Amino acid sequence: MVKNRELFPLVSVDIALFSVVEERLKVLLVKRAQEPEVGQWALPGGVLKPHLDNSLEATARRVLADKVAIDLPHLQEVKTYSGPDRDPRGWSIAVLFYALLPLDKTDAVVRNKIEAVAWMDVVSPKRRLAFDHSDQLELAIQKLRAKVAADVLPLHLLPERFTLSQLQKVVEAILGHPLDKSSFRRRLKSSEDIIETDEFVRGAQRPAQVFRARQDFSF
Repeated sequence: MVKNRELFPLVSVDIALFSVVEERLKVLLVKRAQEPEVGQWALPGGVLKPHLDNSLEATARRVLADKVAIDLPHLQEVKTYSGPDRDPRGWSIAVLFYALLPLDKTDAVVRNKIEAVAWMDVVSPKRRLAFDHSDQLELAIQKLRAKVAADVLPLHLLPERFTLSQLQKVVEAILGHPLDKSSFRRRLKSSEDIIETDEFVRGAQRPAQVFRARQDFSF
């Protein structure tokens, strides 16, 4: 009798979940508790279950909810990886997604088939990642930076209410270099994605106005 794995490739998803922690861009990693690659750090991921998932995005959301208790407001597909050698279990297909989430809303909780979770600095990673996840992470970072460099605001990394200084620090963390404050503020004046509020917070020299994202904003 021919096994299903010989007929059909293993189909899975991997997710690069980014946040800005202490003004540095970081990615959420999980430590694998089962073979293959037991004990190795990896991007959160899991196998497609056709009886549960009506799309690969649904697979990604289920996997994160199951493993680290995260409900994402936004997911973006990046690339499909495939081949006979990327996974020791056999011929496989993995679809990479990335997402943005404020750290105070992740509430990461260890659940099924993982030992631990950690936020890794994307600038100077110190861990070897399982499978081809190092390559996947590098591409996800490139896609994220390219989008922000094209003036798309990463508002999903910010709290519901934020200042322009907070927004600039998040953009700088993603791009990896400081920005001129005056130029950045001029660019924001034409943006329809951020809305002024009547709130102010104490600033270093004077009160800073508070903003929010447009209701239907999506990165």
